[in-house]
Amino acid sequence: MEAPSWADQWGEGGIGVFKQENKTEVKKEDKNVSNTKKMDKAKAAAMVGAQKVKNGTASGIKWIKTKCQKKSPSK
Repeated sequence: MEAPSWADQWGEGGIGVFKQENKTEVKKEDKNVSNTKKMDKAKAAAMVGAQKVKNGTASGIKWIKTKCQKKSPSK
């Protein structure tokens, strides 16, 4: 029994192989672009979240200050 040749296992190659390699490169570029877009969206979401935390903290501190600065009734 003979083992299958390289061409039988992997195909004969030729012109079609080069086109397929180019498609793979394009797919990698598309992935990089989509990953960059995802990172940009994640950055934007993180910045919005950080701003909300900052604003919430500032308003909380103001609320505490106003509560502590109220005059207590004299005895």
